[in-house]
Amino acid sequence: MIASSLDSAGNVFSIIRNGMIAVWVLGGVIPLDVRADVSNHAHPAIFQHDKPAADGKQVTPLATLITETLQNNPEIQASLREREAAQQRISPAEALDDPMLEAGVINAPLASSPFNREDMTMKMIGLSQRFPFPGKRGLRKEVASKDAEAVDYGYQETVNRVVRDLKIAYFDLRLTLEMTELVKKNKLILEDFTHLAVDHYTVGLGAQADAFKAQTQVSRMEDELLRLARERPVIEAELIRTLGRITHAAALMPAPLSLHEVSLNLESLRESAMAQRPQLLALQSLAARNKKAVDLANLGYYPDVDVRLSYGQRDRMLDNSSRPDMVSLTVAINLPVWRTNKIEPRIAESQALHYQALDLYQAQSNEIAARLRQQVATAEQNLKSARLYQTTILPQAKLTVESALEAYKVNRVDFLTLLDNQITVFNYEISLVTAIANYNKALAEIDLLTGKTPDELVHTTIDGVRYESTR
Repeated sequence: MIASSLDSAGNVFSIIRNGMIAVWVLGGVIPLDVRADVSNHAHPAIFQHDKPAADGKQVTPLATLITETLQNNPEIQASLREREAAQQRISPAEALDDPMLEAGVINAPLASSPFNREDMTMKMIGLSQRFPFPGKRGLRKEVASKDAEAVDYGYQETVNRVVRDLKIAYFDLRLTLEMTELVKKNKLILEDFTHLAVDHYTVGLGAQADAFKAQTQVSRMEDELLRLARERPVIEAELIRTLGRITHAAALMPAPLSLHEVSLNLESLRESAMAQRPQLLALQSLAARNKKAVDLANLGYYPDVDVRLSYGQRDRMLDNSSRPDMVSLTVAINLPVWRTNKIEPRIAESQALHYQALDLYQAQSNEIAARLRQQVATAEQNLKSARLYQTTILPQAKLTVESALEAYKVNRVDFLTLLDNQITVFNYEISLVTAIANYNKALAEIDLLTGKTPDELVHTTIDGVRYESTR
C-alpha cells in the first residue's frame, strides 16, 4: 500500500518535472512573439507558405524601367552627345579652307609717300582660295562619315550594355526578395517544428535536443535574413545608378521571377551577333575609316592649288594724266617634297590603324562566339534545372516532408529526419528561384551579345503610353 502510494507520487513528480522542463524549453527556445501565438499555431499550416508574396507593393515592370533608363541614364546621354558631335564633323571635313582677303599698297617708293609719283604704285585688294587636289575633299568627308558611324554604333552599344546592367540588377533584386520570402516561410515552419518537438518532449516521446536543433535552424534563418538585408541595398543602389536617379525616389518592386522559354539556336545567335552587334559594326566602320585614311594619305603626294585674284587701283600722275587700274591672277601649288618624313609616315600610320581595327574585329568576334556558347549553355542548364525542380524534385521533396511529419507525430521517425527533409525542401526552393533568375540573366547577356536593341524589348503606343515586353 505504501509502495503503491510512493509509485503514484513518483509518477506525479515525474509529470510535474517534465512539465516544468517543457515550460523552460518553451520559454528558452521559442521567441516571445511565437509564444504569444502558441494557442493559434496549428501544425497543418506548415505548407501554406509555398509562393513568395510581393508584400502588397505595386510591381514595377521591367519595360517601364528600360524606358526610364533610356531617358535619364547619364552615360547614355553622354554617348548621345558624342554621337551628335560626330555628326557635326562631317560637313566641315568636306568644306574648303576659308578664302584669304588681303589689302595693301604695291610698289610704293620709299623716298616719297604720294601714290602718284611712280607708275607702278597702286592700292591693292585681293582674294585667294586653296583648292585641294581632286578627291581629297571627298575622302575627308568619307573619313568623317565613318568616324560618325563608328560613334553611332558605340552609342548603341552603350545603350545595350546599360540596359543589360539594368536587367541584371532587376533580376538580382527580385531574387533577393523571393529568397527573403522563402527564408521567412521556412523560419515559420521551423518554429512550428520547435513547438512540435516540445510537445513530444513534454509527453515523453522525444528528446530535449530536438527542440534545440530546430531552434538552431531558426537562428540560421535569422542570420540568412540579415545577410539578404545587407545585400538588398547594394543591389538597389546599382539599380538606381543604372536608372540615372540621384536618390531612391520610390521603392522598386520587380515583377515575380518567371520562366519564358526562348529558342536558343547557337548558330543562329552567332549569325545575329555578327550581323547586328554594335561593337562589331563599330569596328567594321573603324576599319573602313582607316582604309579611307590610307587613300587620303596617298593623295598627299599630289599638290593643292592656290588661286589668287587681286585688283590694283592707281591714282593720276603728277601731270594729271590718268593711269588704268590693274587686275592680277596667280596660281600657286605646294610642293610635296618632304615625303620620307611627312607623307610616308602618315600612310604607314593609317595602314597600321586599319589592320589594328581588323584584328580587333576578329578578336571581338571570337570572344562573342565564346561568350554566346557559354551563355546559351548556362541558360539551357538553368532552364532544365528549373523545370526539373518545378515538376519533379520539389513536389517529391514536399511529399517527403509531409510523410515524415505524419510519421513523427506517431513517433515512427526521429526528429532529425523531419528537420533534414524540411531543410532539403528549403534548399530546393532556393535552387529553383536561383535557377530562374540565372536563366533570365543569361538571356539578358545573350541580348547584349547579339545586339538586340531596347526597341525590340519595349513598345510605346501612340495614344497613351503602354509598355510591352517581348518576354
